[in-house]
Order: sequence, then structure tokens, then C-alpha cells
Amino acid sequence: MTTFKPVTHVLFDMDGLILNTEELYTVAYQNVLNDYGKTYTFELKTKLMGFQSHESAKTIISELNLPLTPEEFNEATKKQFELIFPDTQVMPGAKRLIEHLHKHNVPIALATSSSIESYELKVNKHHQELFSLFQYKTFGSSDPEVQRGKPYPDIFLVSAKRFPDKPQPHQCLVFEDAVNGVKAARAAGMQVVMVPDPRTDKCLTAEATLVLHSLEEFKPELFGLPPFDN
Repeated sequence: MTTFKPVTHVLFDMDGLILNTEELYTVAYQNVLNDYGKTYTFELKTKLMGFQSHESAKTIISELNLPLTPEEFNEATKKQFELIFPDTQVMPGAKRLIEHLHKHNVPIALATSSSIESYELKVNKHHQELFSLFQYKTFGSSDPEVQRGKPYPDIFLVSAKRFPDKPQPHQCLVFEDAVNGVKAARAAGMQVVMVPDPRTDKCLTAEATLVLHSLEEFKPELFGLPPFDN
């Protein structure tokens, strides 16, 4: 059986891992692209997952040859987000895991590429109680300390240093759904559990420490964390 190194701190991505927002991003982007006769493919989506918002806009405009500036594209998508993000749903196993780690005093933090405005749209209506369990939150598209988006390690390094005891990278475990997020965690020197979209090519998941179909499958004791009570 593969053995993993014990960890003391846990960092969570949000979109597509805790909340079902990756599928909502697809809807929002496609609604904007319909006006230009373009399609938001899964291949393009895979390339963008984990990017900061301005990076996503630039890439979509370039890949699809859109007659828009990044600012215009982001303004159009913002209107879509305001309509659909308030009704996000929690992904299977996420609530149980977050509450379990919090109950057992395992330091946990949120490390999302979303802006704080986008986060509030996704969380404020239904999920404030769950997300209040994260004492530390880093918003990649808003935080000036996060100079580069995933696949660069910035967001995880910035997030980890906000714990008062300043854990070393090898003491941190990251949960991610995106290929770029896995690359960022590995570049930061951290182990990473990946819960990819089932359409993701298996060869793109090879860098992950552990790949799961769902957070429901995760066994905390594999990484030296307190096991589930039942």
C-alpha cells in the first residue's frame, strides 16, 4: 500500500471541490459566448481551471478570437455570475470533511483563485456557516500577495504562511480538483489530494499524491490526521 507523509495543516480549493461552481462557470461562460457563436469546450475549461479571473478572460479571448477586451468579458460574465452563483451546492463529502477537521482542531484554510466578490456571491446565501469554519481565507484574484495564479505555487505558499505557527510546505495537505491546482500544490512542495472532473484525462492527474472520485472516499488517517468517528 502506498504510504503518505503525515501532515498537520490542510488547504482547500473551493470551485469544483467544495462547491459545484465549476459547472456553473461553464454555464456562465457559454451564455456569454453564445452571442459570438463560440463554444466553451472542456479542453479550454481544463486549461483555465485555477486561473485568476483576468488570466481566464485573456485566455478565452485569445483562444476564441473574441472582439472583446478582458474588462468587457469580465463585465459580461459578472452579470451571469450574479444570476447563478447564489444557488451553489456543496459537493459530496466536503461538508463532512471540513467539519471533521475543524472538530479535531486541525488547522484548515481556504485557498481559492476566486475574488472575494465572487466568493461572497457563492457563499453568502446558503453556506456561511460551513465556510465560517475556515479561520484563514486567501482569494487569489483579490489578494495582492498572490501575484501569479495556479499553476504557480503563490496561493498555497501565501495561504500557509497565514497560519500562526507557519507550517513548512511538507506539513501541508492540499485538496484540489484542477490540474493547474495540483501543479501549484506540487510546486509549493505540498502533497495534494485530487478529486478531478471525471472527464479529465488520467494522464493529467499523474502529479497528484492521491486521486479520488469523491471527497467521500478520503481517509484522513492516511495522512496522519484523525480518522472519521464512524
